[in-house]
Amino acid sequence: MIGYRGMSTYLFGGLADRYVSKFSFVKTSLPKADIKIPYHVYMSMVFFSSFLAFFFSIPITFLVTSYFGIPFLQKILFLILIPLLVFFVWFVYMCFHPLHKAGGRRRNIETNLPFVLTHMGSIAESGIPPHYIFKLVSRFKEYGEIAKEMEKIDRNIESFGLDPVSAAKEVANRTPSEALKEILFGFTSTIEAGGSVTTYLREAGKEALFKWRMRRERFLGQLSTYAEIYVGVLIAAPLFMVSIFATMAMVQPVVAGIHVLELMKISIYGLIPALNLGFLLFLRGVEVEI
Repeated sequence: MIGYRGMSTYLFGGLADRYVSKFSFVKTSLPKADIKIPYHVYMSMVFFSSFLAFFFSIPITFLVTSYFGIPFLQKILFLILIPLLVFFVWFVYMCFHPLHKAGGRRRNIETNLPFVLTHMGSIAESGIPPHYIFKLVSRFKEYGEIAKEMEKIDRNIESFGLDPVSAAKEVANRTPSEALKEILFGFTSTIEAGGSVTTYLREAGKEALFKWRMRRERFLGQLSTYAEIYVGVLIAAPLFMVSIFATMAMVQPVVAGIHVLELMKISIYGLIPALNLGFLLFLRGVEVEI
């Protein structure tokens, strides 16, 4: 019995291959996001699920518009626009999902990297081979995504028979973090040049911890600016806007065919929450994790 992935590939595999150049960012983001699905299959699933969302939204839109007694012409307009909007939103979400997930993995890796390097330096001081350094670090799941990257190196060595240098380079080429990529290439270069792995890891750990502290201090300094923006735009401005609407309701209650009280409701229950949500998402994007 053909499954969901097989059906998607059968129906839209040719379309996915035809536009591979248009969605090259998806192809490069999949391994960095640790999504174990080939590009050909993933993009086929994107097209298939988007069309499913389009067709399922048509009867749902029809039922909702019928329930609320929407006029016939507006109902036709909704039946055209809403399914198209659903298709577009779902398609964009699925295309950028690997990119977003890769970004989350990158932040997690770079947050834990200074502490992992310090740990690796301590392990290296005992004189054990590099292979066991990766194996030991991979067992600490508290390190999050970086533990998974170390586990991949260990898998490449034990399961695929690669040497530690080749295994580390293979993971370095797929990791979403440029910082970890530089560390792994530096690690392999140190081994190939016959240098001291312990010294390299110790110095790299100090540098990474210094950069992390600087990012954290800079972010804490920016928080005061963000707080002033929040107070001005999302606290004072809405109060001022509500006062204006209240005054307008007494002087000119209808503006462009819309009652001022309706505009006030839209602002209070729609615009202000949307702005607050956007501000929270912005803070989430610029936050330096601990």
